[in-house]
Amino acid sequence: MLRDRTAGRCLTAVVVSGFGTSALWLASGVWVKDLTGSDGLAALCLLAMWAPTLAGPLLGTLADRHRRRPLLITLSLLMTALLLTLCAVDGPGELWLLYAVLFVYGAAGTVHDAAESALVAGAVDGSLLGDFNGLRMTANEGMKLLAPLAGAGLYTAYGGPGVAVLDAASFLAAALVYLSLRLREERPAPRRKDGRSATAEGVRRLWADPVLRPLVLAGGVTMLCAGVSGALTYAVVEDLGHPPAYAGVLYAVQGAGSVAVGLLSGPALRRLGARRFAACGIALLAVAVALRAVPYDPVAWACSAAIGVGLPAALIAALTSVQHRTPGPLLGRVTATANTLVFTPNVIGLAAGAALVELLDQRVQLVVLGVVLGVTAAVLAGQRPDSADRTAARSASDASPA
Repeated sequence: MLRDRTAGRCLTAVVVSGFGTSALWLASGVWVKDLTGSDGLAALCLLAMWAPTLAGPLLGTLADRHRRRPLLITLSLLMTALLLTLCAVDGPGELWLLYAVLFVYGAAGTVHDAAESALVAGAVDGSLLGDFNGLRMTANEGMKLLAPLAGAGLYTAYGGPGVAVLDAASFLAAALVYLSLRLREERPAPRRKDGRSATAEGVRRLWADPVLRPLVLAGGVTMLCAGVSGALTYAVVEDLGHPPAYAGVLYAVQGAGSVAVGLLSGPALRRLGARRFAACGIALLAVAVALRAVPYDPVAWACSAAIGVGLPAALIAALTSVQHRTPGPLLGRVTATANTLVFTPNVIGLAAGAALVELLDQRVQLVVLGVVLGVTAAVLAGQRPDSADRTAARSASDASPA
C-alpha cells in the first residue's frame, strides 16, 4: 500500500496534522487551567472541539459540493492562519478567542475527515482501503503517544502560543502534501437540492444500507461503553493501589495495542469481512473491559492492550465499509453522518461515567459494560452475511447527484 503514491502522501498528511492536533489537545486544557485555575473552563476546551461533530451530517455536505483536494488544502491553510491568532492569548480576557478557534477547529476537522475519506476512496485501490484505514489508525495512535509529550515540553518552554505555532506548522505541512498530490477529480454535479435535503439524503443512504446500519450502530454502542469505561480509569488505578499518574502507563499499553491492530487490519478485513472483524473486536473489548474489575497489575496491562486492539477494529470496519458501499457523490456526508453516530456517544459516555463513578462501584460498572459489549458483538455477528463485506466493490450504480 505504501508504494501507492496517493495513499502514501495522504497518510503523510494524516501524520503531520495529527501530531499538531494531539499536542494542542493536551496543551489547550493546561493553558486554560494555568490562566484561570478553573477545571470547568479547562474542560470546555474539549467540548468546544467536539461540539461541531453534532452537525456532522450537515457539514459533510461541504465535502460533496467541492472537489476534495482543493477543499483539504483550503481547510489546512485556514487552520494555519487561525491557529496563529492564538499567539494573542496571554490572559483570561482573551479566552474567548481560544474557544472560538477550537470550535472552528472542530468544525473544520469534521469537514476535513469527510473530504479525506472521500478523496482516499476515489484515489486508492478499493482492496487497499482496509490497509489504509488501519495504517491511519496506527499513525493516529502513534501520534497520541508522542505528540502530547512534545506538546507538554513545548508548553513548558514557550507556553500556549508555542504549541499553537507547532500546530499551525503541521497544518501548513499537510497543505503542502495535499498540494503535491496529482489527482484528476471531476467537478461535483450542479447543486439541485438545498442543504437540508442534501443532508437528509446522506442520512437516508446510511440508514437504508443493511450492512452499514448495524456496523455504525454497533460502533456507537461500543464508543458509548468505551467512554464510560474510560471515565473509570482513575478509579481502576486507585483500586490497583497506584497514584493517578499510573493511568499514563495503561494508556501507553492501550496505544501500543491500537498500533498493532492498525497494521493487521487490512489482512483481517480481507479474511473475515467487515462484520465479523468488527464483531471479534467488540467481543475482545467486552472481555477486556469486564476483567478490568480484577485489581491485579498484569491483568490490567493485558486488558489495556486488548482494549487497544478491540476498540479500533469496530471503527476501522465501519469506516472501510462506508467507503466501499457509498457512491462518490454522497461519500462526504455519509462519512460525516457515520462519524457523528459513532463518536458522539463517546462524549456522552465520558460524561455519564464521570457521574456514575461517584454513585456505583467501578467493578459493577465494568462487568455491566462487558455484558453490554458482549451482547452487541453477538447481535452484530448474527447479522445476515453480505458478500460486500469481503470485496472492495462499490455500490455506486444507484448514486444520485447532490
